[in-house]
Amino acid sequence: MTTQGTEQGTEYDVVVAGAGPVGLFLAAELRLGGALRVLVVERLTEVDETIKAGWINHPSVVALNRRGLLPELAAVREAVQERLRAFQGVSDGDGTTERPRFAGHFAGIMLDPELFDDSGPEWADADPAAGPGLVLPQAELERALGRWAERLGVEVRRGVELTGFTQDADGVAVQLDERTVRAGWLVGCDGGRSTVRRLAGFAFPGTAPEITGYQALAELSGVERLKAGWNTTDVGTYVHGPFPGRVLTVEFDSPPADRYAPVTAEELEASLRRVSGVPEVRVTGVRTATRFTDNARQATEYRRGRVLLAGDAAHVHSPFGGQGLNLGLGDALNLGWKLAAVVGGRAPESLLDTYTAERHPIGAWVLDWTRAQIALMRPDRHARALRRVVEDLAGSGTGTTYLVNRVSGVWQRYDLPGGHPLTGASAPDLPLSDGTRLGEHLHTGRPLLLGLTGSPAPDTLTAPYADRLTVLTTTCPTRPTLKALLVRPDGFVAWAADTDGEEDEDGLAAALERWVGGSGAGARALTRA
Repeated sequence: MTTQGTEQGTEYDVVVAGAGPVGLFLAAELRLGGALRVLVVERLTEVDETIKAGWINHPSVVALNRRGLLPELAAVREAVQERLRAFQGVSDGDGTTERPRFAGHFAGIMLDPELFDDSGPEWADADPAAGPGLVLPQAELERALGRWAERLGVEVRRGVELTGFTQDADGVAVQLDERTVRAGWLVGCDGGRSTVRRLAGFAFPGTAPEITGYQALAELSGVERLKAGWNTTDVGTYVHGPFPGRVLTVEFDSPPADRYAPVTAEELEASLRRVSGVPEVRVTGVRTATRFTDNARQATEYRRGRVLLAGDAAHVHSPFGGQGLNLGLGDALNLGWKLAAVVGGRAPESLLDTYTAERHPIGAWVLDWTRAQIALMRPDRHARALRRVVEDLAGSGTGTTYLVNRVSGVWQRYDLPGGHPLTGASAPDLPLSDGTRLGEHLHTGRPLLLGLTGSPAPDTLTAPYADRLTVLTTTCPTRPTLKALLVRPDGFVAWAADTDGEEDEDGLAAALERWVGGSGAGARALTRA
């Protein structure tokens, strides 16, 4: 996927710093949205195999499915399930194995999927492929997104480091090692130590770290007394599994002196022994390992001029609950089509202001969600007393359902203009009368105007947007009172109407003008269809 370097002075619409999942997803979304020249630069020469996130939540699965990517990941998902079955010894009693069920955890308190109630309105017409989420290694997701970006024509150059940039009213001059390229926009997806964020001068306030954590795939011996799953002790927390050799430890004495130094077998073994209280456990080799802390910070804004941030470059926090990867994918999905519309001249730069407005509150929630888990994991008596209360709540159907709903991300929505309950929510994956589902019509990354009365929308409505809007007229047997939806490229509802509701012609016209762009003349007639 690596291509030859460009000549000095080459123009790009967008340069993306960082070829992790967030940077690759963003680059692909930019291409879907019509940005012609997208360059991704990455200092690493290969996909980072360090064990990181292993869970993608409901919005992330929905986003991947709406781009037609889940079938490509099916084999990876099944291989992961086989490893889970082998470690957990899950069997249905007659020698055949069943798929392990997983509902997530909160501060290491495992949530029982049998107690989870998905009959609430949050799950009405939810994408059936998603559920609360999927277990999927981050490196495998990164590879799949890399292949997708390549198919879409994204230029990815590995082994190239962004070392500086300057911006003016017309664009950004980006220094890549010894060469300079010119771009209209620069997006930092370059992680928690983001060079882009630092050089652009983004404020990055938050709370300082207090823990040292290790996560590793290692060669282990003497593990017979290690308990599987999440375990709290008088010292901290440790995890054994859900795959052979996977361990995690958390200690609350202080943050590490050097977070980024190589993790040695001796260091990992000492931590595992201290936290687990099992002195015979040995770490004889380290396949992949990383340190982490609970440093929690968020950029006060996600855009400064022609420079933007997404993913860990915009927000950092502890990894508990696997929220970081999912938060970054949501950033990329929200920003990609908006920046492409600005690049293509279909929207004013002010559209980019909605990126911070919509994504910053969700990022702030995630930071507090992880801080709450740290508070429950502390080994002091007050925290342990509070933990027992939360364990009791999590052991109830109501408590489990609340926590799963929050961990899954199914609650996420944006504060958009309009009074319909669906406005601002992720579009329901409606089954349509032609045998398709709504999500299948979002593979191209175009906005979708969906009429559900069976009458075609008049040309006077759709003509001004014919080059950028998918129009579909059908019916939905499960939602007979829903009249029409305008769905943004990121899958969120920009406008909706019911058959028994008041006419909202002005609201539809405003939504088309705001989110689709171009002339809105004649946008008055869908509610009469």
